[in-house]
Amino acid sequence: MKRKKSNNILRLLRLIYIKLFRIHDTPQKIALGVGIGVFLGILPGTGPIAAVFMAFVLRVNRAAALLGSLLTNTWLSIVTFFLSIKVGSSIMGVDWQDVHRNWGQFLKDFKVVTLFKLATLKIILPVIIGYFVVSFCLGLIAYLITLTIITRIRHESKSRINIFF
Repeated sequence: MKRKKSNNILRLLRLIYIKLFRIHDTPQKIALGVGIGVFLGILPGTGPIAAVFMAFVLRVNRAAALLGSLLTNTWLSIVTFFLSIKVGSSIMGVDWQDVHRNWGQFLKDFKVVTLFKLATLKIILPVIIGYFVVSFCLGLIAYLITLTIITRIRHESKSRINIFF
């Protein structure tokens, strides 16, 4: 059973390599697609559909945006939630533990009317700002890593081809 899981993981990584690094597009468009996908995959309320739409609007690689979104959409949510609360609270100058506690209470007793109260804004705003900052930073990191990898792979491929000719 364990061997089957490792084979599935290897097949998934190979598929990602084939789908992402062999796309016939510029490295910048592919990397920007991944960055947008990661950004929108982490940002709550958005996801694969938003990533593909934004990639279409910005004329970057839609497949890369979809892949970036799918790779980050669910598995990073717990980590980015706490990080977003800490970052947003730091930017807003409030205690992150208070925001975390109040956020849990807000979700537990959620009513549409409470969205418009000023006290609610003190809870929601740090979380939203934190998510934007964390999503942007991780999207930028994904862009830079993808651009570096694709550029190197394509440069090495051209070097190998030039040796034979």
